[in-house]
Amino acid sequence: MRASEVFRPDLLKDRVVAVTGGGSGIGRAIVLECAALGAKMAIGARKQERLAETAAELEAGGAACYHAPLDIRDEDSVAAWVDGVHAHYGRIDVLVNNAGGQFPSNALDIRPKGWRAVIDTNLNGTWFMTQAAARHMVRDGGGRIISIVANMWRGFPGMAHTGAARAAVDNLTKTLALEWAKHGILVNAVAPGVIQSTGLDTYPEEVRTAVISQMHTCIPLKRLGRVEDVAWAVVYLAGPGGDFVTGETFCVDGGQAHWGTPFPI
Repeated sequence: MRASEVFRPDLLKDRVVAVTGGGSGIGRAIVLECAALGAKMAIGARKQERLAETAAELEAGGAACYHAPLDIRDEDSVAAWVDGVHAHYGRIDVLVNNAGGQFPSNALDIRPKGWRAVIDTNLNGTWFMTQAAARHMVRDGGGRIISIVANMWRGFPGMAHTGAARAAVDNLTKTLALEWAKHGILVNAVAPGVIQSTGLDTYPEEVRTAVISQMHTCIPLKRLGRVEDVAWAVVYLAGPGGDFVTGETFCVDGGQAHWGTPFPI
């Protein structure tokens, strides 16, 4: 397990950090970074093989890691997983809502089943996890909730379903930050731009080719993001640097939100 390139090694020492979808891509980068900073990790996802591999890597490096199956779309699965993490460690200091999923499609072609699947994962799943963790945080004296959303500020052509869901999470972030401030719960989000990750690899070849070919005109910093760029933003919000930040969505997109989108219309 590598050391952090940015933060001091004990920044998150003994904090319990729970990450959904922590077996690959951005989620895995967040997990590895937090563990390198001394956090006690909890990871959950539907794909157990990747979870087991990540957990084994953490444990081999001396980090504590609780891992168990989790379907964020199912309230019972969420309750069992969150209660399991709390029972294992005695608290949850930070929840990172990273699990999500979508598929590219013209809006007219999205079927009801596909729409519901994306909304259930990216909005409802985020809400189920957030509420379940917050109930423990209220009793335990506070915590941090950080949701991974998307760069959907200027519309999201080809991704109407996830754009709607992520915009809702952005508003939910602001609302809960206000409601839960009295409980010591800080609620924020991170909005990645186009990140070179296993998530991007799942898109059709023509979409990936178009994104890469247009990045020099649509992303002011003229490169794709790295998974570490997102992980570092999450750690900032999870650590002491984020002690006075709540209700915010941090864009990690190379300036793309202010300029354009590399996704083809």
